[in-house]
Amino acid sequence: MSSVLARPGIEIEEHVVGDNVWLHERNTDAGQELMSRVSQALNYEVLDSEQAVGRAMFAELNDAAARKRGNLTVVILGGRGGQALHRLLGEKAKTVEIDDLLTRLDVFTQDALAPMRMDNSFSFVRDFERLLGDAFFKKVNSFTSMQTDAGDLQSGLVSFLDQLDSRRPIDILFLGLGPEAEGASHLAYIKPGSGARANDIAGLIPISQDILEHHVKKFKVGGAATNDADEAECRRASHILTLGPAAILRAERIVQSIVDAATAPGKVASFDRLIKTEISDDPDERARQLNENPGLWIRLNPNVRSLILSDVLPGAN
Repeated sequence: MSSVLARPGIEIEEHVVGDNVWLHERNTDAGQELMSRVSQALNYEVLDSEQAVGRAMFAELNDAAARKRGNLTVVILGGRGGQALHRLLGEKAKTVEIDDLLTRLDVFTQDALAPMRMDNSFSFVRDFERLLGDAFFKKVNSFTSMQTDAGDLQSGLVSFLDQLDSRRPIDILFLGLGPEAEGASHLAYIKPGSGARANDIAGLIPISQDILEHHVKKFKVGGAATNDADEAECRRASHILTLGPAAILRAERIVQSIVDAATAPGKVASFDRLIKTEISDDPDERARQLNENPGLWIRLNPNVRSLILSDVLPGAN
C-alpha cells in the first residue's frame, strides 16, 4: 500500500508493512539505494570511560564545524549513549567558550514514543533539557523535535521531515545501538521485522512491551527525575516515531556510542553480531539481513566512527 502526501516542501510517499508506516521521498528507489552502498567493516575504538566517549563526540562536532562553512545539521542521540556529550555541551554553554559553535547548530531528535506530552519526564526532549540546560537552547540556531503530542502523529512526522529536509544534509548523526532478541539490534527505533527499506527517511511503528521496558529502564538508570504519573503515561504510548534507514545512509558522518552494556547486557551479543555479520551482495538476501537486524544499516555508510567501552566486547566481563 502506498500513497502520496502532498506537502509544500518535499513530497512524501508512504508504504505500509503490517502495522508499520514508513515514509520516503517520492521518486526514490529503495533497491537502487540499497545496492549502491558498499558494505563496510565497523572499525570501533575502545575508550576508557563514558566521559572520554563524550569528549570524543564533542571533538567530532568541532571537527565538522572546522570543515564546513555555515550551519551544521546535527541529529542527537537520546538515552545513555549521548549523556556525556550533552552534559559537556551544557556546561560549556554556560560560558562563552563555544558560542560560535552553538549558534551554528540546527539540532534534531531521532526518535520518540507517542502519543505523550512533550514535558513528560520520560520524553527525550525533557531529558535533553535536563542535561543540556537553558543556555544551550537559547544559543543554538534551532532545535526541532518529533511532535509526540500532535493530534495526527503522521502529519506531525511529515512536518518534522520538512524541517529536516530544509537543512540537509545531516552533517553528523549520533547513533547508539539497541539490543534485540537473538543478537539482533536496532538503530534509532528501526525494529527487526518492521519492513524499513533503504529509501525510508522515517516511520511510525507500533510499540512493544520490550521497547517500553527498555525505554523506562534507561531513563531511570540515566538519572532522569521521573514520577509514577509520567511513567504510567509513557507505558500507554502506542507508537514510536523514528528516523529510517535513509537518514543513516545519507548522513555525511555517523558517530556511534555504546557505553551502557553493564546495564544493558544484551548489547554484548548485539555488538558481536553487528561486527561479524557478512552483508550479502545479493539484493534479496541483503534486504532480508537488514530487516532481520537493522543495526547493520550503519555498515552501509562509509563514514562512521564507533566509540565503545570495553564491556560491550564478548568476554570482557
